[in-house]
Amino acid sequence: MAGQIIKRGDKTWCVRVFTGRDGNGNRRYMNKTIRGNKKDAETYLSTTLTNISGGTFIEPVKLTVEEYLDKWLATAAKARLRERTHDDYTEKLKRYIRPVIGKLKLSDVRPLDVQLIYTAMAERDLSPRTVRYTHAILSSALKQAVRWNMLARNPCEAVELPRMERKEMQALSPEEAGRFLANAKEDEYGALFAFALASGMRPEEYLALKWSDVDLEARSATVSRTLVWRKGGGWFFGEPKTTRSRRTVPFPEPIAKALKTHKLKQAETKLRLGASYAPESLVFCTSEGKPLNLRNLTQRHFKPILKHAELPESFRLYDLRHTCATLLLGANEHPKIVSERLGHASITLTLDTYSHVLPSMQQGASDKLERILFG
Repeated sequence: MAGQIIKRGDKTWCVRVFTGRDGNGNRRYMNKTIRGNKKDAETYLSTTLTNISGGTFIEPVKLTVEEYLDKWLATAAKARLRERTHDDYTEKLKRYIRPVIGKLKLSDVRPLDVQLIYTAMAERDLSPRTVRYTHAILSSALKQAVRWNMLARNPCEAVELPRMERKEMQALSPEEAGRFLANAKEDEYGALFAFALASGMRPEEYLALKWSDVDLEARSATVSRTLVWRKGGGWFFGEPKTTRSRRTVPFPEPIAKALKTHKLKQAETKLRLGASYAPESLVFCTSEGKPLNLRNLTQRHFKPILKHAELPESFRLYDLRHTCATLLLGANEHPKIVSERLGHASITLTLDTYSHVLPSMQQGASDKLERILFG
């Protein structure tokens, strides 16, 4: 008999299904409790037998969502994710997913369960970006469960996600950039801020630069690594964000001069401290040669510069990168050149990110066409 229905109580039925034989030749059965009338149990049995016959049946696993996520993070996720990304995934699952559906059996998770998680997140005024990022993590985990034949389908595929709200990007005008640089000169990390603005590098890129990455005569710096701080403390050198992030970025002569002065001062400090100076040979570092903490750099140095320059306090250190790109595109530099400087994965990303600059570029193109056609 392929399956049978056994009455267990009032409107409670046990559906027993033959699922094949184990390695020793013993018959294997799956038991499923159905609450409802007998027709519900018959429908389940019929559907299950049809799926078995068609080769699409997935035997329900006994793992809870929490147990499955532990296995996924320790195996599939760990094998392909960078350490910082793996930590982010772990934190997001712990904060938003495990408290809600962690105790459910993996095979019992339905799209509505997932949808309720995202609805609750939105009601807590969490940004669409946070909801979508959490969704991407959970969806990736459950997609793997499908590949491992632990789920028939991914419940994340049937949910609605909040619409992304494009925030207005902040970038300094040429005049504001000049004010910023003038005030940055008075700070001990003035060379760092000038380099950040001129290079367009990500903070984690220029904070990981070693002097061996910088050619002061050729006026260029090569991105080979990133500086990553662990949430529990400590730091390490990580891989650049994408393959195109590995790049050599030229910088102007005034930046080269500032870096030469900066290097001389750093050498004096290193000589004075001797063996107690950190051995990493970082271009931008603390007075002891150790990596700079981004938050400390922002609060103790960057924000005071903004205040003295009478610039918006909402302006972020990362926005120096946006300013570099915006100024170059506004000066009609080719988007591909800007994309390569920024280390974007594609020129499409550059054009999408800096679409606000395109109207002025189109006007410039129109003016050029006017001169060509009409003199």
